[in-house]
Amino acid sequence: MTERVRVWQCIGCGRIEGPQPCIGICEDRPAEVVHAAAHDAAIAAERRRAGDLIALARMIACTTPREGECERTWLALQARAARVLKEFEGG
Repeated sequence: MTERVRVWQCIGCGRIEGPQPCIGICEDRPAEVVHAAAHDAAIAAERRRAGDLIALARMIACTTPREGECERTWLALQARAARVLKEFEGG
């Protein structure tokens, strides 16, 4: 996991500054950042989505159809996969 740094953010313009000793050769450059709470929420959502895919993969890997039920089992697994994919597309 990456290190989190506490910074100061202006409530007017949004400028962000962090405590760092200046050695006199600094130059400001643009950088892209996200708030830790937004990052945490995105990671949690992706973990839930990955969990759905893991469950589907486990189901495929561990399912043994009964005699003569191969096609029915496969169609059920396809339907489940289609639902998982539809959830991914929806958000």
